[in-house]
Formats: sequence, C-alpha cells, structure tokens
Amino acid sequence: MAFSIAIIILTLIYIVVLELSKNMLIGWLIAVFAAIAAIITRHSLSSKGQLNTRTKFIVWCAFLGILIGNYVFTAPSYKNVPAVANKNSDTTSVIHVKQGDLTGVYNEDHSVKVYAGIPYAKPPVGELRFKEPQAPESWEGVRACDEFGPMAMQSRSNTMFDSLSHILGWHDYQIKFGDEYLEAMSEDCLYLNVFAPETTDEEPLPVIFYIHGGSLTTGQSSYTEYRGEDLAKRGVIVVNFAYRLGVFGYYAADDLKAESSNQTTGNYGLLDQIAALNWVRENIASFGGDPNQITIAGESAGSSSVNALCVSPLTEGLFNYAIAESSGILAYQPFHTFRSYEEACEQGALVREEFGVSSSQELRNISAEELLTTQSNQSAMTVDGYAIIEQPYLTYEKGNNHEKALLNGFNAKEADAFLLGTEATKENYEELLAEDLGDYADEMAKLVPPDSPARDQHFIIDALGDAKGALNIAYSAIWFSYSHYLWNNYLIEQGVPTYEYYFTKTNDSLSNYHAGELPYAYGNLWRHPGLYDAEDYKLSEIMQQYMVNFAKTGNPNGDGLPEWKMRSENQHQLIQLDTDIKMVDDPNEPLYEVIDEYQKSLMEEK
Repeated sequence: MAFSIAIIILTLIYIVVLELSKNMLIGWLIAVFAAIAAIITRHSLSSKGQLNTRTKFIVWCAFLGILIGNYVFTAPSYKNVPAVANKNSDTTSVIHVKQGDLTGVYNEDHSVKVYAGIPYAKPPVGELRFKEPQAPESWEGVRACDEFGPMAMQSRSNTMFDSLSHILGWHDYQIKFGDEYLEAMSEDCLYLNVFAPETTDEEPLPVIFYIHGGSLTTGQSSYTEYRGEDLAKRGVIVVNFAYRLGVFGYYAADDLKAESSNQTTGNYGLLDQIAALNWVRENIASFGGDPNQITIAGESAGSSSVNALCVSPLTEGLFNYAIAESSGILAYQPFHTFRSYEEACEQGALVREEFGVSSSQELRNISAEELLTTQSNQSAMTVDGYAIIEQPYLTYEKGNNHEKALLNGFNAKEADAFLLGTEATKENYEELLAEDLGDYADEMAKLVPPDSPARDQHFIIDALGDAKGALNIAYSAIWFSYSHYLWNNYLIEQGVPTYEYYFTKTNDSLSNYHAGELPYAYGNLWRHPGLYDAEDYKLSEIMQQYMVNFAKTGNPNGDGLPEWKMRSENQHQLIQLDTDIKMVDDPNEPLYEVIDEYQKSLMEEK
C-alpha cells in the first residue's frame, strides 16, 4: 500500500512538472500507464513471492527511467502563436498590399480582423545579418496571415521556471489544453500584425503603431498584454511587430559602418522599427487605416524607442503623435537603452573577442544560437550618424523633434522588479545610489533616507520603510520617471501639447509595478480571469478611450471622461490613474532636482 501511495503521489507531482514544462499531453498518459504498470508489477511479484530488495530496485528504476525518458521525448515543440484565441476562426476576405494578396482571421464575435505575421522586410539572415533592413519580397497567391511570426532571437528562461513566475509573480497562470508548445524563435523575425475593426465606415481610421519593450533584449509581438483587439473595437487600427534584439539588433563595429552605404552601425533594431513604420505608411490604407494619422507608442524600451523615433531624421513626417510609457532617452547621459558610439564599439569588440574572430563578417558565419550566448552588453541604441545623428536632448533643444503631441507617464513602483536581487541596507544604501548618481548619492539619500516612511500608491505615509523600499522609490525616479520630467519640460518650452499620467492602481497581478498599466491601456484584462475586478475594468475603459481620443485628435479628453489637464508652464500636475482619477502633484518632483544636478555635473566634466 505504501508503495502504491508513493507511486501515485510521485506521478501527480510529475504531471504537474509536465504541465509547467508545457510537455505534450501524451506524456500525462504515459506517466499514468507507467504508474499503473509499476503498481501491477510489484503486486504480481509480491503474489509470486519474488519481491525482494533486488526486484524492488528494478521496479523503481524502470518506473523512474520511463518518467525521465518520457520527459525528454514529450518535450514541447516550437510553433508560431495563433493570431486569435478562438478555435477554427473564420478567414477574412482577401486584401492587397504592395507585396501581394493576403487574408487574416476574425476574433470570436467578428468585431475585429487580425492579420498576423506579415513580412515587412527581408529575413535579416546570412549576409543580411548586421545590415539595414531590406525591402520585403513579394509572394504569389494568397498568403494566410493567421499566426504571429516568430519572436526575435533572445535568451529564454527555463519553461518550468517561467511558468512558476506566472504563478508566483503575475498570478495569471492558467491550466488549459492546446498550449503545449513553446513560441517559435528565429533570426528571421521581421513580421508585423494588424488589428482592424470590422466596420463599414468609409472614413480612414487612425493608427496606433506599438513598439514592445524588453530592454532591447527580449519581447515578442504576440504578447497578450498589448494585443490590439479591444482598442480596434473603438475605431482605431493597431499595429505591432517584432524587431531585432540584443547582439542582432544593437551590435556596433567600425567595419560594419564602413561597409554600409549609409555609414551606419549599432542601431539595426531601431532601423527595423523605422522599416515597419514605413511599411505601415505604404500599406495601411488597404486595412482601412489613414497613413497620415499614425501615433507611435511604446512601453519601457519601446518607449525609449519612441523617443528615438521622435529625433530620427529618417522618421520626419511619418507620424503625428507619440505615446510613451515608462522610459525615455532625453538625459544628457541616459541611464539605460542609450550609449555613446565609443561604448557601443567597445562592447562590439568584446563580442569578436568572445568568439575568437577579427571581423564582423566572420560573426556572420556563427550560428544565431551560438551568437546569442554573448556575455557582452547589447541593450542600447547609439548615435550612428544616420538613424540618430546626435544626443537626443540636443535635437529637443533645437526643436527638431517630430511629435505634434505627447501622451506619457509612469507607474508607482517602476523599479521594484528590477531590484529584486539587490540587498539594500542602511550601511550600503548610499553606495548603491552612487552606482547611478555618483557624488550626488548623499543628496538623494537626504530626500529619500534608508529608513524613510513608506509611500503607498496614494502618496500616504503608511508605515516605517526600509532601505530596499527607499531604494525602489529613488530608482523609480532615476531610471524611469525622470525621463518623462525632461520630455514634458522640452515640449512645454516648444508649445507642443503634452499630457502626463501616474498609474497607481493595485490589483492581484502586476499591480502598479513596471508594465502593470499595459493590460488596462490596451484592453486585455479579460485575458486574465479572476485577477481584476469591476473597478479595474472601469479604469481600463477610461484609459482605452483616452488612448483612442489621443490617436484621433492629439488630445485624450472626451465626453464622459475625467478631465486630463495638459501640462504647461503653470500646470505641473499629472493625472492619477486609479479608482479615483484626479490631477495630482508628481511625488518624485523633489528627486528630479538631485538628478538634474548630477546630469549637469556630467556635462561640466566634458
């Protein structure tokens, strides 16, 4: 009896492991049959008087051997993610783009058409690795665009650990049939997706062109949090896409600059974004969109990329408005996602050294999987003289940035997730701050001391804090909200409309941490049943309408919505997005003065 109970418990644990690892369902059956066979075999041996230490050992070894082999042989396959969640989705009518004819699929209630996996550039493989994106090839016949293209090359965590993070972190893990696979990943990744409403309206619709985040090293266009189905229902077209990441997207080398007809290197991922934007300008009318009414949008590194598109000479006239969530590159020396050309080339040299080659051409002969293992830092754009011609703040000082209006902001706890592994104490607190603020760490520590009271989402002092909590507050300002402070101030000086938000809504998922606003803004709360309540859905409705109104007019305000006041020389408040929506002061404003002083000291050193 004890043996049977042990086998059953072990099998149940094993099935949980199979589920978390996304192994094929047949693995579950094999495990159950192996358990039954082990129990029957032991019972048979016992009844025949043949059960002894040796046969017990053999039964256990056979059972465990089957489980191990089963885990290996039923490992999940790789495939592209379906464009819509509903099974047996209906196909749209044929439309024509510059490359050829294509069809998409309908969502469940036929309110939205999704065209996924449309190539916007040639695959950047072989000799096209480390080159500017090339025009996409045409195709014959009708292309079925019913699944997202593969995600760009990037490091992936263990599948089981990833599942556990969704259980313990996001709290959104779901056990369901049909997800026993891993998303395909390839260097051939330059594909985009179009979410368009099913409408008979003859008026061309505004377009939201979304750039995903992920520190320029991770991310995929299939991610549920920023899919565009719900926004499309409100009368806009949403486009998102994949672009080259990490070493494939941001490796820089002088020999590549020399071979380029544009004298560029180090910004291949950014150039992919520009290629996708150009594709949209040329083809979006076929989907009912207005090529002259495009709003670029992005979150985190995607927001930094939006900032880069606003200064790039290659994007002038390609879009009207910008939406920027939780990042920017307007500091004299941005804290992340941007670096000097010298630093970019130094990191590029480390790549060649790692792989024992002397030229970038030789790197093209290394497999994508091997190249992905580089330990160099390839998570930042640079001034290449082509896509970006100078430090971004200089472009803003000259008034040569392109956005005609800006909707931007940040969340209450931006830095917390990035500091999870950081051990902060009263003793090392200033040392940790000095990593990004140098000699101005002590000034920041005076404003946010390591034992300062904690700040909750409504700015209320609610409990005695600790060094880790204080560090989170400081770094939320340093890494994230400071860039929005600069961005808004530049636009105020230029007389360009700008609207800033502060997202503080708590919930049972990501809450108001970095990226926590995404499912609200893009209407994807429904994909996480049980994690959001009526107040969350109400806030999401309002946030979506703000986004749509802004894409249509450059102003988020509209009938029935709480007033969102534009930033101006005399109006410094931002809108708090929570159960109670209202204009409030920026709680990080005193911290910006210290960061300003630090940045000025860097300028003086030059």
